[in-house]
Amino acid sequence: MSWKEFSVTVPASTANLGPGFDSIGLALDLHMFVHASPAADWLVEYKNPGYQHIASGGDNLIVVAAQAVADKYGRPLPSAKLMVDTEIPLGRGLGSSASAIAAGIEIADRLIGLKLPMKEKLRIGTEMEGHPDNISASLLGGLTISYFDEEELEIVHVPEVEIGVVILVPPTEFLTTESRNLLPENLAHKTAIRGSAAGNVMSAALVRGDWETAGRMMQKDVFHEPYRKNRFSDFDAIQQSCVELGAFGSAISGAGPSLFIAVEKGREQEIAAQLAEKFPLYECLATRPSSTGIKIGETVV
Repeated sequence: MSWKEFSVTVPASTANLGPGFDSIGLALDLHMFVHASPAADWLVEYKNPGYQHIASGGDNLIVVAAQAVADKYGRPLPSAKLMVDTEIPLGRGLGSSASAIAAGIEIADRLIGLKLPMKEKLRIGTEMEGHPDNISASLLGGLTISYFDEEELEIVHVPEVEIGVVILVPPTEFLTTESRNLLPENLAHKTAIRGSAAGNVMSAALVRGDWETAGRMMQKDVFHEPYRKNRFSDFDAIQQSCVELGAFGSAISGAGPSLFIAVEKGREQEIAAQLAEKFPLYECLATRPSSTGIKIGETVV
């Protein structure tokens, strides 16, 4: 099968936002760009120094995801050369793996000509990831609030999110498996009810665009942050500084180790600069939500 080269653009994502554990995702205006061209064998090349150790052949996550889609539909998958240029820090809780999986699904869909509906891409991606928060945000853009129980997938999508975002990125990676191992097997019923209530109120506030309420609820997580925060340098001091600077709220981004801070739109640069001065260990990124999810184009990126 002959095909013309094309490009795929995928946004980064932050997940949980505190009590929305494994269910809330927000696409960010940091992107992975993948240019695909015909080749005799799979080859993945990264332009970014932090990605040079990533697998460059068929065991690369983008290719693995593409092959899984081909296998699911019993179709042969043409090989390609993928040139990747990414703004997403690797292993920092900003959805780098979900972005790779989303890219692989889109690449397979294009190479095989499946023309999959978005709902099917969301299901495939969620099954690969194990939860829908990051993958739904990367595919759809905006804010996503999801439910998944291995069989049923439901997603509420809020395309436009009017806030500024500051991301504090530490110099070291934190593996998701390591982060997951910090969590307890069980929670007391009373604690789980309180966490569920915080997540419910936060979700309702997010849909209404009430980030002041959502930000307060972000600080009331009981599902994961109490067990992970000791792995973050200056965690409590950063949260207190965010309050003093007038941020809506802050939370561990996904499994970490980056921290997500929601601020008033237009103040992200100012607050990022102040936090960078106070906490020099972290790289401070000023960004915003991405209303656009995964995109495919004909031109070289």
